[in-house]
Amino acid sequence: MKKDQLLTRRRALAFGAATVGAAGTAGLLTVRAGDQPVRPPVAGAAGPQARRALKPSAYRLQPLTGHGPPRAAARRLLVRREPFLRISGRGRTMVLTFDDGPDPRYTPDILDTLQAYDVRAMFFVCGEMAAENPDLVERMADEGHVVGNHTWSHPLLTRLTRKQIRSEMKRTCEVIEDASGEWPRWFRAPYGAWNRAAFQLGAELGMEPLAWTVDTLDWTEPGARTIVDRVENGAAPGVVVLAHDAGGDRSESVRALRDYLPQLLDDGYHITVPRRRHV
Repeated sequence: MKKDQLLTRRRALAFGAATVGAAGTAGLLTVRAGDQPVRPPVAGAAGPQARRALKPSAYRLQPLTGHGPPRAAARRLLVRREPFLRISGRGRTMVLTFDDGPDPRYTPDILDTLQAYDVRAMFFVCGEMAAENPDLVERMADEGHVVGNHTWSHPLLTRLTRKQIRSEMKRTCEVIEDASGEWPRWFRAPYGAWNRAAFQLGAELGMEPLAWTVDTLDWTEPGARTIVDRVENGAAPGVVVLAHDAGGDRSESVRALRDYLPQLLDDGYHITVPRRRHV
């Protein structure tokens, strides 16, 4: 089931919310004084098995809730008041992220390009798309990409009840776990429209919020050259790039990646993703 036209209308209505989400305070991956602890669900509640830690790396997006998923022993975890927008670390480090997929028309081409350059990225998938294309979610995980939660149906979370938000997140977590074998550790609010409930429920489900630094606005179909220019002009240490692999005609996004990815690598950028340590 494809929802190109519906997503296009939703984006047009919520473009302002996305701009606000991307333009918040520039947060590094550090604990903020304003983060508030909450009690997660008791042991035995629905969720993933205990997770492994991250692989050592000078460059990494490392979740800081750090207290285990919902099935772990009940502990206090941090609830963010704003999403992460950048990554910390030394050197010319960047993260590429793709939202709204997976879409069998475009996601395989993006995966092929990333594989050709031995680069890993983050894919924030919608549950309804992941449920229809579990093989692509499995491929993402198998090839070392990070699969994040972008809700089930891409709604504006600020218009939903807490129960609805939790359902959108939890159903997507379960589909990702079924397809990839891992519960997601990251989530992104559709349109960049965050609220307190989204932060709290995300934390309770064992996920950290990630926004972006550079928005390609590829969903407006501005042309591949424009997308390339936006990425190359915005490239800088710590940048998180937002692009899309679904939700409309993403052929421009596919072509743009083929151009800007080798250029970023030639410029000395290290494209990174969250990693896990073997225990």
